[in-house]
Amino acid sequence: MNLTPLGLGCAQLGNLYRAMSDETATAIVDTAWDRGIRYFDTAPHYGLGLSEKRLGAALAGRPRAEYVLSTKVGRLLVDNPDWAGERDTEGFDVPASLTRRRDYSRDGVLRSLESSLGRLGVDRIDIAFVHDPEDFVEEALAGALPALVELREQGVLRGIGLGMNFDSVLAEFVRRADVDIVMIAGRYTLLEQPAQDELLPLCVERDVRVVAAGVFNSGILASPRPGATYNYESAPAELVARAARIADVCARHGVTLPEAAIALPGAHPAVASVVLGASSPAQVESNADRAAVRVPPALWAELVAEGLLRADTPVPEETEA
Repeated sequence: MNLTPLGLGCAQLGNLYRAMSDETATAIVDTAWDRGIRYFDTAPHYGLGLSEKRLGAALAGRPRAEYVLSTKVGRLLVDNPDWAGERDTEGFDVPASLTRRRDYSRDGVLRSLESSLGRLGVDRIDIAFVHDPEDFVEEALAGALPALVELREQGVLRGIGLGMNFDSVLAEFVRRADVDIVMIAGRYTLLEQPAQDELLPLCVERDVRVVAAGVFNSGILASPRPGATYNYESAPAELVARAARIADVCARHGVTLPEAAIALPGAHPAVASVVLGASSPAQVESNADRAAVRVPPALWAELVAEGLLRADTPVPEETEA
């Protein structure tokens, strides 16, 4: 189960914030494939199943052994009996003919994975993440994770874990459960590294691999300007100012802020892949180009000296130009 250093996050394929055509969704996946990306992450939550359908259609015909596919459990999609034409209210531009029901039980996990297999049109999923169980810790430990362990032992899944935005809760799961991999969104970035306190050292100790997502902190590290988003809300002025200072240091070393933001998380020994979303094929190309940029060591040293990066943060090793 080798994850490529760069993965494609497929929330946008579910019409995150705005609609896209099926053709654009397919072109995004095709472009990722052409750029060597072989790890694709999705979830039922993304567009009420639309992301899974589009990703599966775009990967159809690709050699199944050549890519790693992850999806998530915890939000079971069920018919919305009260639907009268409304659109989804959780960030996706799709009809709300289905509704999400939080379900971290054994039965909910099995039903969710069976439905995901149908939407994806594949015979197996490589990795199953328990999705956002921060308010359902005991339910996930008693129901979802034991069910996933059974499926892993049966060879149905190759890896199991959890994905969320809360590093301290993920650390609790790593301590208490037999997981292979976790996805941490937004808590290990160029802007902030709280996952270094407990989660990442624990993952190194227990040989749990990490997928770093949300490395732009939902937008502020892509463009630190007034009105930028952080944690999917308007960014506080002090964080915009901090991101702008980081961008100034990057510019002095001939590197853009997004290039440095992609480079940093992958340098940690626990991190197996950095997952980036894309709303167009051009954005996939741009992200892949940014990921290939060599960031000079002096940039990281200046960020540390300026108090903009923790001194204990692993940084990319210098390589031959």
